[in-house]
Amino acid sequence: MGMSLNELTEKIIGAAIKVHRTLGPGFLESVYQAAIAYELGKANIPFEKEKTLPVAYEDIFIEVGFRCDFLVDKRVIVECKSVKEVTPLDHAQLLNYLKITNLQLGLLINFNVRILTTGIKRIVNNYND
Repeated sequence: MGMSLNELTEKIIGAAIKVHRTLGPGFLESVYQAAIAYELGKANIPFEKEKTLPVAYEDIFIEVGFRCDFLVDKRVIVECKSVKEVTPLDHAQLLNYLKITNLQLGLLINFNVRILTTGIKRIVNNYND
């Protein structure tokens, strides 16, 4: 039995906080992504980086549907940002990723903040089974 979704998200957030404490704000997203990948690997948490997933459209699949920053343990999508502020479009994009994959939870993490907890948004896909 693996860890619960809550335990998994706590570990992801813990890794992000460690990265932010070490690096601080002001780097490019790619720097934070590399550091998160390192932390997830160290914690033996399975993940795929820059995972491309197809989008279903009528009766075809569009292969270049989207690329998420991280698909963690095939259960949580993590998008890393380093921006002045996260926009409603960023939220909508992550929610679309969740709907496409039928996943329930995503984390939108903006590293360009003084205290990381203010930059973390949990996005929930309230889909009906």
